[in-house]
Amino acid sequence: MSIWDRAKARVEELVGRAEEVYGESHGDAAAQLHGEAHRLEGEAEEEAALHEEGARRDDAVRRNPDDGAAPVR
Repeated sequence: MSIWDRAKARVEELVGRAEEVYGESHGDAAAQLHGEAHRLEGEAEEEAALHEEGARRDDAVRRNPDDGAAPVR
């Protein structure tokens, strides 16, 4: 997932939270639930992106175990 996908997920999370707060403050249960759904979806997408990046980083380390240290003689 690219940086733009992560940013999009974060924006969706923030917009969802705003809609959730609007629903709470105005007594609009539908808006509150809709906002909560968007917030949770954004959080899940962001977490998936972080997990995917971590897995890619782990794969890169396994493929190239050279840590830059000089060999011991």
